[in-house]
Amino acid sequence: MRGAVIHAPGDVRVETLEDPKIRHSTDAIIRTALTCVCGSDLWPYRGLEPVGDPHPMGHEYIGVVEEVGSAVTAVTPGQFVVGSFATSDNTCANCRNGFPSNCLHREFMSTCQADHVRIPNAQGTLVATDHVPGEEFWPSLLAVSDVMGTGWWAADAAGVRPGSTVVVVGDGAVGLCGIIAAQQLGAERIIAMSRHGSRQELAREFGATDIVSERGDDGVARIKDLTGGIGADSVLECVGTAEAMRQALRCARPGGNVGFVGVPHEVAVDGEELFYSHVGLRGGPAPVRRHLPDLIDRVLSGRIDPGKVFDLTLPLDQVAEGYRAMDERRAIKALLTP
Repeated sequence: MRGAVIHAPGDVRVETLEDPKIRHSTDAIIRTALTCVCGSDLWPYRGLEPVGDPHPMGHEYIGVVEEVGSAVTAVTPGQFVVGSFATSDNTCANCRNGFPSNCLHREFMSTCQADHVRIPNAQGTLVATDHVPGEEFWPSLLAVSDVMGTGWWAADAAGVRPGSTVVVVGDGAVGLCGIIAAQQLGAERIIAMSRHGSRQELAREFGATDIVSERGDDGVARIKDLTGGIGADSVLECVGTAEAMRQALRCARPGGNVGFVGVPHEVAVDGEELFYSHVGLRGGPAPVRRHLPDLIDRVLSGRIDPGKVFDLTLPLDQVAEGYRAMDERRAIKALLTP
């Protein structure tokens, strides 16, 4: 089969790889319907995470089940399925407490930019649709497997409530999906922090009521101006840099909450500042599996359309161009068709 392999920063290639096989009774093999490039894939691509030896890439996927291990009964060959970037058995204590992305048997997916994918913990990870959805739904279902699920978790972790004021830090796919989540959860005012015209337009389409283009201290000051000098009830940090975290924490009102879902890079939180701010901080890898049934239903019922974050579609063979386009901010998110 074909699959994307990263060799060094800036060097992603499509190569012929061995077809995946069932290794454990809890595995499944799917034929990929769609996959994509994630913003977090850019960290090693930009040299901000070590690449090490050449290895496959990708953690977002939807597809059709081709084979299952003997312990898998929740899905069967021929079913269309959506999964998560973090696999889970959905039975351990952490899963039962609502955090399947911290499952005691968790494995992070990392081989999904390929024709076929082995899914560990398939019994708990994969959710089958009632039938094969129309292809017009596929991009949004793919978004649900990561960026929409992560944006939803950011809003959940930040305590978004009906009538609240929400700030979203980051205008990538996760931040834009966070706007969808805030709108669906009933926020009255949603302030998107963005400096890019096309992303601002999509943010407004998804439910943003205000746009703030300033960053850092200027951005915080603008948020305070818009909120009567107090700050927002909920802030979604969807980037993962030190600057974004500082901005998020300082945009929240006393007693407000920050949901942080950007994978942290050189982020350090000042404990004394956090202590005196009365701001709550919660985040981590999104428990996507917890939200999958609800989000799949919202997509198939037409209530949300997060697939609009894919503004570039390429065949898998051109995955390198997908990375380049996202790295150069010519695309929000690149969709890959096997």
